[in-house]
Amino acid sequence: MTDTEASTSAPQPQAEASKPQGLRAGKPARKPEGKPAGARPQRKPSPVLEQLFALYPKMFGARFLPLKLGVYQELLALHPDEFKKEDLKIALGQHARSTRYLEAVAMGEQRHDLNAQPVEPVAPEHVHHAILEVFRRRQARGPQAAAIWLRARFVAAIESSGLARDAYMERMPTPDPVAAAVLDEAFAQLGERAAKTEALRRAYAASGKTVEEFAEMYGMDEAAVKAAVEG
Repeated sequence: MTDTEASTSAPQPQAEASKPQGLRAGKPARKPEGKPAGARPQRKPSPVLEQLFALYPKMFGARFLPLKLGVYQELLALHPDEFKKEDLKIALGQHARSTRYLEAVAMGEQRHDLNAQPVEPVAPEHVHHAILEVFRRRQARGPQAAAIWLRARFVAAIESSGLARDAYMERMPTPDPVAAAVLDEAFAQLGERAAKTEALRRAYAASGKTVEEFAEMYGMDEAAVKAAVEG
C-alpha cells in the first residue's frame, strides 16, 4: 500500500459480517433478541486504529482529515517496532473507507500530515469519488436530502477543480444516473451564476459609477459587487 487515498479513490463496501455458525440446512437462523432484523453487529475498533489515535489524536480522533500521500510508509519508518505492515495497511484502509473520512475528502479538505498541518490539496478525482460514495451512503437515510447535499458538493468541487465542463466530465466519470443528473444541475447552476456575474460587470462598466455608488444605487452588497467586478 503506497497511499491510503487508494482506498478513498475507489471505495469498497465493508465486508459483510460472517454467517452465524451452527446453521442447519433448511432451518433459518434465529434472530438475536432485542435487535432489529437485518442489523449488523457493531465492529470493535481496530487495535491499530486505537494505537494511531493515541499517537496522533488530531488525525485519528474526533475530527477526520485527509491524510498526506505516503503516510503509510512514514508511519512504518517512525514506528518500526510498533506496527506490522499488514495490520497497518488494513487499519489505514478501514480508516480511509469510513464515512467520516470520505466526508472530509468530499468537503474539499486539504491533505494533512501526522501533526494535522495542511500540506496539499486532494486531487479532484479523489474528491469526486468521495462525493459519489458519501452520496450513495446518504441515499439510504433520505434521497431528497442526499441530492441537495450532492449538488452543493458538486458545485464546490467543480469550482475548486478549475476545470471546464468537458474536462471535468472526462476526468470524473459519474456512472450513477441519479448522480449524473445532479451533476448536470450543478453545471447549470454554475452557468447561471456566471451569466449573472457577467451581466453585473457589464452594467457596472456602463454605469460610470464607483463600486460604492453602484452598490448603493442597486441596493447590493458592496463587497459582493467588488468581488464580481474584480474577479
